[in-house]
Amino acid sequence: MVMAFETVRQPLASRAVFARRMASSLGLALAVSGISLAAGIYGYHAFGGLSWIDSFANAAMILSGMGPLSSIESGGGKLFEGFYALYSGLVLVATTGLILAPIAHRFLHRLHLAEEDEA
Repeated sequence: MVMAFETVRQPLASRAVFARRMASSLGLALAVSGISLAAGIYGYHAFGGLSWIDSFANAAMILSGMGPLSSIESGGGKLFEGFYALYSGLVLVATTGLILAPIAHRFLHRLHLAEEDEA
């Protein structure tokens, strides 16, 4: 799914188009976050030996940038936790970018159109 934004020479998109872009961005960000959370829950359960509820809590905390709740004792669990933490940091940045991209584009496009009107 590729979001096509208007180019420099095109007029500002309508509010309905902007709303669809925002919904699409939010949906994609939620899908990426949901898949990442599911992978984290499974990983904590399989590699860390945590219960499902503890796995959920740890995965959610790591994915949101807060840090783990439970300490993992196994070597495989510690490796998973480290790689999942690195991955989660990237997901946090990427989903923030997905959500903010339509807003930033609309703001900059509107600013550019205002500059053209003044010239």
